[in-house]
Amino acid sequence: MDIRAAVLHRSPVAAPYAESLPLTIETLTLAPPGDGEILVEIKAAGLCHSDLSVINGDRPRPTPMALGHEAAGIVREIGRGVQGLAPGDHVVLVFVPSCGSCLSCAEGRPALCEPGNAANGRGEMLGGGRRLSLKAEPVNHHVGVSAFATHAVVSQHSAVKVDPALPLEIAAVFGCAVLTGMGAVVNTAGIKAGQTVAVVGLGGVGLSAVLGAAAAGAARILAVDLSDEKLAFARELGATDTVNAGDPAAVEAVRSSLGGVDYAFEMAGSVRALETAFLLTKRGGSTITAGLANPAHTFAVSPTKLVAEERVLRGSYVGSCIPNRDIPRYIGLYQRGKLPVDKLLTSHSGLDGINAAFDALAQAKTVRHVITF
Repeated sequence: MDIRAAVLHRSPVAAPYAESLPLTIETLTLAPPGDGEILVEIKAAGLCHSDLSVINGDRPRPTPMALGHEAAGIVREIGRGVQGLAPGDHVVLVFVPSCGSCLSCAEGRPALCEPGNAANGRGEMLGGGRRLSLKAEPVNHHVGVSAFATHAVVSQHSAVKVDPALPLEIAAVFGCAVLTGMGAVVNTAGIKAGQTVAVVGLGGVGLSAVLGAAAAGAARILAVDLSDEKLAFARELGATDTVNAGDPAAVEAVRSSLGGVDYAFEMAGSVRALETAFLLTKRGGSTITAGLANPAHTFAVSPTKLVAEERVLRGSYVGSCIPNRDIPRYIGLYQRGKLPVDKLLTSHSGLDGINAAFDALAQAKTVRHVITF
């Protein structure tokens, strides 16, 4: 079938994107779902820094590539062997398909699925190959999803069935922003009521971490960012304290007054943000990074400090999640008024407005911009 999709033909591409136009809206041919795959009509897709990182070259991926990984839609067709999903089901898409049989999956860590991550790196489906083409030439999949499109064929393991009463534009953000931010708090860190938290970087993932820390009962939630507007927004979502990261003296003052926090989360994808998070972590505390900085960048830390202060420095990928368990749980919290993720949706457009929307994201003028179909 023919679909409309946003395709990246080269990387890196410099901003402003409304002028350089890294994404072109193309008519692609989409093959029918194969064994264990489903055809999804995309209804909403969020713009994330992980998409931007492919455009600006921070996350090298094979091109041409149909971008987009945070989305929700409706199942329209299922391939042979699909279980638990049927046409008409509403689904949230997940950007690491889990094979269920590798060592990581067997250990209950599907976010680290070895075949899933390998396929994502190649721009292929979990089952191998590509289902997208442009004029008979293959087009790469973005982490098995490629959601900036009217339709997508994905592995059944890339989809989680959700309550059809949930608006799909809200459902979309559960697939990345909420899953990653909330998951880092409750899965990776496992924070307990009364503990203290700092969140450095207040994009969709960072603000989801703020929401998660508030829902988990953190006593103090320190929000750190370069944008005063986002700091004010973080207070609306439950942050008890805020500091502008552009003022090193203020960061050190907070460190001195609080004595550091139990858990500091780096959600900006930069070494500077990670250094700030590490500075804010108390003796015996944990610094958790989920920001995915440029892979060529490095972070220096004193081994003596790790030992003598019993520090923990840990990564969190996709919120250390089990999607089929966590997404319904987080949606349940939202539906009970405990996790107001709808507030993260700050702007909308159709597919044709996607390049200008990435400018707004790069300039920190939006939290979650959602493409609706």
